[in-house]
Amino acid sequence: MLKILTASQTKELDAYTITHEPISSIDLMERASEAFVNWFTREFSAPRKIGVICGTGNNGGDGLAIARLLSELNYPVKVWIVRGSVPTSTDFAINLDRVKGRLEVYDIVSTSDQGLFADRDILIDAIFGSGLKRPLEGIYEQAVNCINKSKSIKIAVDLPSGLMTDQASVGKVVEADYTISFQLPKLAFLFPENSRYVGDWRIVEIGLSKAFMKEIQTSYFYINKSSIKSRVFKRSKFDHKGTYGHALLIAGSYGKMGACVLSAGACLRAGVGLLTVHVPKSGYGIIQTSVPEAMASVDQHDHYFSENVQANSFSAIGIGPGIGQSDETVKALIELLKQRTPLVLDADALNIISLYKSIDLIPAGSILTPHPKEFERLVGSSQNDFDRLVKQKKLAADSKSVVVLKGAHSSIATPDGSVYFNSTGNPGMATGGSGDVLTGILTGLLAQGYTAIDAAIIGVYLHGYAGDMAAREKGQHSLVASDLIDFLPSAFKSLTI
Repeated sequence: MLKILTASQTKELDAYTITHEPISSIDLMERASEAFVNWFTREFSAPRKIGVICGTGNNGGDGLAIARLLSELNYPVKVWIVRGSVPTSTDFAINLDRVKGRLEVYDIVSTSDQGLFADRDILIDAIFGSGLKRPLEGIYEQAVNCINKSKSIKIAVDLPSGLMTDQASVGKVVEADYTISFQLPKLAFLFPENSRYVGDWRIVEIGLSKAFMKEIQTSYFYINKSSIKSRVFKRSKFDHKGTYGHALLIAGSYGKMGACVLSAGACLRAGVGLLTVHVPKSGYGIIQTSVPEAMASVDQHDHYFSENVQANSFSAIGIGPGIGQSDETVKALIELLKQRTPLVLDADALNIISLYKSIDLIPAGSILTPHPKEFERLVGSSQNDFDRLVKQKKLAADSKSVVVLKGAHSSIATPDGSVYFNSTGNPGMATGGSGDVLTGILTGLLAQGYTAIDAAIIGVYLHGYAGDMAAREKGQHSLVASDLIDFLPSAFKSLTI
């Protein structure tokens, strides 16, 4: 699990490393630049013409070191220095002295020339790093305009210039194709509103203090494979189906039984011991034929969920996929909520809760899985993604439940204020039924005895990982939700070998 630090914490991490390794700041800058160049040379061949645009602070110092190292590897390099109001840092001055006489270096003090970098194949943005606290203006804004107008490939060093690390960005921001972050991801990378600026982001290791990273406190984490493997239960020789719980899925209605079938299949593939699916009468034949491993509980109504269910008979309950919002379904859901048994709540279950203002009825310890529109119905609109994160954390705290906000980096907010961002998944998963699969996975994990937090972290990761495996074999364009179920066994297997 990687920690996500604030800009000020990142500065503390650098300072701690310099003091306790010990290493000089200029040598740490050299190490970071070498890590960037190692990534760069794997991606781009030496004939490409490079332009490095530097500020006069430490990010600019990184840029100068990168320019020198690339030149030594026979890349044709030009350097531009944006001369604005930012003071020249000591390490920038040292690196500037190192490139004098070796590279073409130009100062930018004023420009309206949109073709300034026209002869460069690749532009490396090293104007500002994570210390920026206000929108760009003056010559900095002009320089960013020139970068963005260029048709060159654009690569940001640590952070695109103009992008705020810990708050919403306003004004001009470099629109990078790649962002190479040192050691750890930045919170800003994980939000949809910043995707046009960050592009494809990568992390390069630069040897910052592991002792500091272990001790520093943060509320934000980035899920990786090793952190998932340590959470997955090991199975014992003498386990039996009763060991792995009995789940209930309440899903499907007339015309929407596909949601039920997908959710049930995923629940079984998640490893549950027993599964009962509560369906309307019209869905009985469908579920018995499509998912023969599941038992069927048949509602009194032909077309939708309408009757009270005794929650205490099951290890875990998931509800929502395809259930509709009929009056009788609303009443049945409210009665289920009043039993105060933790639930996995998705789709129409969440829509009913938002429509009838029933957030206070959500049982503590539940897992909510809204997509962005469902989330907006629950808590109202947000000014930006940072504001939405605040609302997600508040909903988790108020409901004493785990809130999974689905998206490219699905975020998992817990009642204690922690948020975990997922690292798996791809655009091919943006297809009908993908959320139903996640509901089944989460319900199956809860039934096996995982905590709501661990079930959410493992389930979201596995859901995305199965999607990544499916995309590698089938491609993203043709991915369908049932492919995720097909690849769940391989995803699970990779965590247990």
